[in-house]
Amino acid sequence: MTANAGKRVLLASLVATLFAGTSAWAHHGWSWAEEAQTTLQGTIHAISMAPPHPTLQVRAADGQVWQVDLGNPNQTQRSGFRGDSGRVGDAITVLGNRSKEAGARHMKAVRITLAGQNYDMYPERIGSR
Repeated sequence: MTANAGKRVLLASLVATLFAGTSAWAHHGWSWAEEAQTTLQGTIHAISMAPPHPTLQVRAADGQVWQVDLGNPNQTQRSGFRGDSGRVGDAITVLGNRSKEAGARHMKAVRITLAGQNYDMYPERIGSR
């Protein structure tokens, strides 16, 4: 391989890494979510505690399944929510911010409520957006 070919491969790798990292980083902030908070009511369809963010899949009354991002693992743990705090089929209410992407069934939870218990992922944001 020539020196120029090696430089092109290295540059292409760096560019690919930059774009992959940028989209992942952007998702973890709040800029992708609407300003107004909304409430989603339904039942738990699935629970994942895997990093980078634990998530719930919530089946709404209309049958549509929503992805609900919880806080990062430390925030989720501080809220008191664990993987065994709820089970598939349990009724749940989610207060959070929906995706700005039209038609996306995706939101970031500020608070989830299960069996009368509140789990505040971002207590400082409740009612603030």
